[in-house]
Amino acid sequence: MDQLTYDDIKAATDRTTGHIRPVAVTPAGPDERSEQPYELWFALEFMQHTGSFKARGAQNFIQAHREAGTLPDAGVTIASGGNAGLACAWAAQQQGVRATVFLPSVAPAVKVAKLRGYGADVRLVGAEYAEALEACEEFAASSGALAAHAYDHPLIAAGAGTLMEEIHARIPGLDTVVVSVGGGGLFAGVATSARHHGIRTVAVEPENCRALNAALESGRPVDVPVDSVAVDALGARRVTSLALHAARENDVRSVLVPDGEIVRARRALWDHRRIAVEHAASTALAALTAPGGGYRPGAGERVAVVLCGANTDPGDLAHPAAED
Repeated sequence: MDQLTYDDIKAATDRTTGHIRPVAVTPAGPDERSEQPYELWFALEFMQHTGSFKARGAQNFIQAHREAGTLPDAGVTIASGGNAGLACAWAAQQQGVRATVFLPSVAPAVKVAKLRGYGADVRLVGAEYAEALEACEEFAASSGALAAHAYDHPLIAAGAGTLMEEIHARIPGLDTVVVSVGGGGLFAGVATSARHHGIRTVAVEPENCRALNAALESGRPVDVPVDSVAVDALGARRVTSLALHAARENDVRSVLVPDGEIVRARRALWDHRRIAVEHAASTALAALTAPGGGYRPGAGERVAVVLCGANTDPGDLAHPAAED
């Protein structure tokens, strides 16, 4: 399946309502550097369970399999070094399902402890994600556990799309949504929902983590090098077919931003609004604030930026930034 439909997202909304935190939105005011002032809103998805939108997809994935009678006694399993593993473990705990999470042996102790706090069976294998993934696949084959994925699955993407449904309901007359892109699960869901409601999607990637941008240029998903301050969340080497199809079919603008502007946007969120997010979240905002590039809204345009990803070390934000 390489196409996500609006019906998929509506079904995910029905499944997840009451099980996830509805997104909070807040007006941010116009960008002072814009020659044509526009109306800016923030979607505060970093307040979601486990700190990221991935809780939506994980919840939809497990519930859909339960409804279909395809949820095995062995539960679910996933290989992850980041937010997807936390979301899977949380959703499994909420649904009373066993979760086995494979991590590289170098995974931070705090993350391992948090996973175990969700009741997951945590297994540390190898020094890299690829080794943990191989072990996860072997476990799924031998145990019968249902293998989940961080982003490359229609149920995961549809769950992520429920975020756009909530944003649309909370911001009447929204013209544009700005979202960061990694492997493309969140983007595919958001863009599919946005298109249904007549809303433009701006897809933002770091200059050196441009899986979607490269796929659009090539006409197919291709492997790209990954090297960015936001690589931990946006460092997918290849975008999903779901994401590429959504980018082709919908009113999508692909934007690349340099790392320096990602860091600057993250710092500005903290200095001026006391919002601490991952670099992946500030990547979306950097599309609006980067001088000489990015995305420039028109006069009166109503724009929402998705701020997602709270699993960050705020230590580097504790001191005021140096003067330029």
